[in-house]
Amino acid sequence: MTTETIPAARARVFGALERNWGWLLALGIVFIVLGTIGIGMAVVLTIASLFVFGVLLIAAGVLQLFEVFKNSGWKSTLWHVLLGVLYILGGIEVLNNPVLASKVLTFVLAVTVVAIGIVRIVLALQHRGSAGWVFTLLGGIISIVLGALIYASWPVSALWLIGMYVAVDLIVSGWSYVLLALAARRAARTAAA
Repeated sequence: MTTETIPAARARVFGALERNWGWLLALGIVFIVLGTIGIGMAVVLTIASLFVFGVLLIAAGVLQLFEVFKNSGWKSTLWHVLLGVLYILGGIEVLNNPVLASKVLTFVLAVTVVAIGIVRIVLALQHRGSAGWVFTLLGGIISIVLGALIYASWPVSALWLIGMYVAVDLIVSGWSYVLLALAARRAARTAAA
């Protein structure tokens, strides 16, 4: 049994957000607007996402090589140099050919989503009869259908799918920030009353 008061519990959850909820609300609205714009520009967003991905790969490779040369003499130096070079080469290839990179990543995504669906179905069948197993089964079937749809429209879907994913993620994140900010505002008003 806990003796924590409701205001103390609320302060632990929201902290300073009760006073500054407007900033989170504004961030959520910006995310929703950017995501909505991104849906209309999914191809551009795909290319931009791949550009950032390529730059991150190159940066990771450079940092890997820096770390190897900074700490020379350790046992796995050659393998870490190889990893750094592969990161850099992969990043350069993504920057040089973002369309091919989007095709490869979209294909990997389709295979991964189908594999996740298969695993969910197996899990559901193992737990058949227990509460909620049907929802796991349904989730597995939906994952397989989504993966199959991605693959069926591949390689054309490669041009827009990654951008669409980023846009939808921005919208979902934006709405979660908006709802969290409104909950913090309600908590602040309740505490003040």
